[in-house]
Amino acid sequence: MSDIIQLLPDHVANQIAAGEVVQRPASVVKELLENALDAGSESIQLIVKEAGKILIQVIDDGKGMSVTDARLSFERHATSKIKSAEDLFAINTKGFRGEALASIAAVSHVEMKTKQTQDEVGTYIKIEGSEITTQDVCVTPKGTSISVKNLFYNIPARRNFLKSDAVEMRHIIDEFQRVALAHPSVAFDLHHNGSSLFSLPSSNYRQRIVNILGTKTNERLVPVEEETDIVKISGFVGKPEFAKRTRGEQFFFVNNRYIKSSYLHHSIVSAFEGLLRDKSHPSYFLYLDVDPKTIDINIHPTKTEIKFEDEHTLYAMLKSVVKHSLGQFSVAPVLDFDRDSDLDTPYSYKEKHVSIPKIDVDRNFNPFQDSQPATASKQSRNFQQKPTQSWESLYVGANTEAIEDNFQTSAIEFESDEVTGNLFENETEEHQANSFQIHRKYIVSTIKSGLLVVDQHRAHTRVLYEELLKNITMSSAVSQQLLFPIELQFNANELSLLNELKDSLVQTGFVFEGSQEHTLVVSGIPTIINESNIQDLLQRLLSDLEQEVPGNQFSQNDTLAKSMAKSMAVKAGTVLNVEAQQHLLNQLFACKEPSVTPQNRKVFVTLTSNDLDNKFI
Repeated sequence: MSDIIQLLPDHVANQIAAGEVVQRPASVVKELLENALDAGSESIQLIVKEAGKILIQVIDDGKGMSVTDARLSFERHATSKIKSAEDLFAINTKGFRGEALASIAAVSHVEMKTKQTQDEVGTYIKIEGSEITTQDVCVTPKGTSISVKNLFYNIPARRNFLKSDAVEMRHIIDEFQRVALAHPSVAFDLHHNGSSLFSLPSSNYRQRIVNILGTKTNERLVPVEEETDIVKISGFVGKPEFAKRTRGEQFFFVNNRYIKSSYLHHSIVSAFEGLLRDKSHPSYFLYLDVDPKTIDINIHPTKTEIKFEDEHTLYAMLKSVVKHSLGQFSVAPVLDFDRDSDLDTPYSYKEKHVSIPKIDVDRNFNPFQDSQPATASKQSRNFQQKPTQSWESLYVGANTEAIEDNFQTSAIEFESDEVTGNLFENETEEHQANSFQIHRKYIVSTIKSGLLVVDQHRAHTRVLYEELLKNITMSSAVSQQLLFPIELQFNANELSLLNELKDSLVQTGFVFEGSQEHTLVVSGIPTIINESNIQDLLQRLLSDLEQEVPGNQFSQNDTLAKSMAKSMAVKAGTVLNVEAQQHLLNQLFACKEPSVTPQNRKVFVTLTSNDLDNKFI
């Protein structure tokens, strides 16, 4: 039997390794930005075309590379960050694996220009499919410029698995924001298809957060600060009243490296216990400085997960620090039952002067004088009504007898208010016999076969879904113009997502005046929406579509109608009168699919007479 094990060619091995490092254009952005930071850059530019599918270029002003280092950097397992295995336990840099440039070069066309400070000319290298095709000298400023073109050109199947440009661009913005938030002292610029998306100057942590998320974010931040022997915690948390339904403003940074940790996230949520609305997520930007020897960051290819030496202590410290900050800045209500208000020092009295008390004496007061009757009662007793002119004189000459004969006033019956009221009461009693509400959640109605139990929230969701879908697909809905346009705050990712859904939202009845930086102006809303619910409705819509926007128009409209119907539907706990119950039932059974919600959940159940009889056996 012949040998079947063979060594893979270098280009195939590089492509396999690239699968761990380069998953999408955002992965390339992350690796290149981290390399630029490790080079000691003070200003970094990111230029993207067609969401990274055509071009990803990172320009920095770091220390650059020599000719030998420039060529060697594209070899596998080539790195300047570590030299021995012991260095893995004290990592302070980002790209320490030596896989980034080799993996990127295996699936794209790469051009690199680099120059050190002391050199007069730089080095130009062009690579196609892991093979260096050109190496020459060039004129370039200090630092490094790397251009990644035609990503996955040699792996068509991988390129076909990429999402739409809008989705891939959102991933790129996410990676860009994570790196920018971790290093506020470095200036960042992001350009997409020739337009500038972000221009972030060198600043502090708070200003960097405001520059990325909008100016109104400044008033929503609560500072967090604590330093112990184990960890140094700094950063900010958002006020509970500004918590959003969408995720996206939750950031943990350990030694200036962005990480994901559901365990530490739970500690922050526990600190906000009792302060958040239902299904809301708190915003936080927390920076943890720990000893590199106490963490292991080499447990996942993306390096976004970290193994801590003592997670339980870190959990307790985060929870207590955040709670302390919320209480310190009077965000969380504080009740002190041991405090005695009588012991409070009245500091306001120091401004007041001593005055001699005055005594007022009524010299006309006689204790022996009889009390006189009140003037009003005396006048009322002496009052006599003046006789009015006889009214019979007005009808002198009239045939009063004929009038009395023709109109028997005693036989006439007038409809009183009491009778009218009885009519409505009888009607109400008739309606009440047909339907009633249980636990402010279910509507029970009688049918020929037995009882009908309807979930009011699911029923209303079904009704609104079909109405919204009809408005979006068939005709434009009626819009209610607002006297004062509403300005809503969103971050860059949320605004880009809303711009994708703009046409469908306009068909629903929304009218937009335009969008500025982090601000969306709404001048008209559908008639079925209350003005106060616009923010929550759009936040829920973004939450439902945060993963991906459907590609085709019908799926997009369907998802939009589902999300809006669920957020606008009457909630459990709402009291409905008899007329509202009957109206909802009539609307439900006028729908095409009254038995299930748009999410394929049961709307109502029926209890037949046999079912009820069996309950009493």
